Amino acid sequence: MTKPTISLHDLRRRIYLKAKAEPQHRFWGLYVHVCKIETLQEAYRLAKSNNGAPGIDGVTFEDIEQSGVEQLIEQLRDELTSRTYLPLRNRIKEIPKGDGRMRRLGIPAIRDRVVQGALKLILEPIFEADFQDGSYGYRPKRSAQQAVHRVAYAIAGNKTHAIDVDLKSYFDEIPHSGLLAKVATRVNDDDVMHLLKLILKAGGKRGVPQGGVISPLLSNLYLNEVDKMLERARRHTMRADGWDHLQYARYADDLVILVDGHRRWAWLRTAVYRRLLEELAKLGVRVNAEKTRTVDLTEAHASFTFMGFQFRRTRSRSGKWCPYFAPRAKSRATLTNTLRDVFRRFVSRPVRRLIAEINPILRGWVNYFRMGNSSRCFSTIRQWVVRKVRRHLMRAKGRKGYGWKRWSNAWLYEDLGLFSDYKIRRFHGAAARPARPAT
Repeated sequence: MTKPTISLHDLRRRIYLKAKAEPQHRFWGLYVHVCKIETLQEAYRLAKSNNGAPGIDGVTFEDIEQSGVEQLIEQLRDELTSRTYLPLRNRIKEIPKGDGRMRRLGIPAIRDRVVQGALKLILEPIFEADFQDGSYGYRPKRSAQQAVHRVAYAIAGNKTHAIDVDLKSYFDEIPHSGLLAKVATRVNDDDVMHLLKLILKAGGKRGVPQGGVISPLLSNLYLNEVDKMLERARRHTMRADGWDHLQYARYADDLVILVDGHRRWAWLRTAVYRRLLEELAKLGVRVNAEKTRTVDLTEAHASFTFMGFQFRRTRSRSGKWCPYFAPRAKSRATLTNTLRDVFRRFVSRPVRRLIAEINPILRGWVNYFRMGNSSRCFSTIRQWVVRKVRRHLMRAKGRKGYGWKRWSNAWLYEDLGLFSDYKIRRFHGAAARPARPAT
């Protein structure tokens, strides 16, 4: 009797459970699953859902759809199974970071994104079993908002000494040899390792390209020992009732460590930072000394930034200290500059066309920041957008002013369809709250 083929979903679950149950196990026989039609089809679906610009060959998703997706999938399967697959060089694009510097992206061709995606689908459940609770970047069922709330919970728990860590050119400086060695601790498959080498070499002699499908998984893996060190420090200093004196949150290369503000834990602040530098030195990862800083939130006006939010402490109406976090000034400026550019480009266009352009920008920005203490910031943004739309309407009529008597705000929102959902939503995400062990 023929044994039924296991689905990709069930395969990934079995791999995860095996990896979780046996932390020292090295997986073999993985390459055949990377080459499967089902894996490649799912990888293509995920790549298409993210859309993105074409690679160095200029081929777009529209081009692939016209020539036939199945043809591409079968071609990739044949190249992978015959071991003749060679990735194209990544297309390099630089985008401004907002601080005057440029972020270097390496954009693979779509065919190479599919192969990277297939490899990620098979490797991800292995390393997900090894990743720590404080890591949130580009992981399944985890988000930046969860990382932000983890930091807020830590501040609420009197962890008021923050170490805001900035890693210098992290993605560009990961050594391939060290990264492959970490993969090999869990993967005993020469074909998979060879494919991974080809993918890394397509991005250059060093680093993982920002823009690659598998890059987030690899970058998380490379820093996993740092996460483990921080997790050990947290558990080692934990009280018998489960209350911890140290917490951390990492999203890709954005890391913040929070330590209990009581003076008896001053030694821990020094010790954990020293151990952090030691672990990073082992990996060859450099700390940006100019941007890495320690902050005591008990001091007046003290604050730090993490994932676009500015954190500080404030007193509640009942007089208790609590965390305050809202969009940082730079995040607001980035939004208004983006919208200002749209208003400038659409100055002579119909207002409905303008609103169709700005609504997705507003919706994406607000959906990311709609938590914590963002209400006041949202009110400012909302008023600013309304005034800009009103100026657009009055300019079209050859008049000055804002037309407050001519059009109501309700008309702007209900008739023109201007984005209006600025409500703060209560956060529901267990992964953000640090787990407490049973006593």
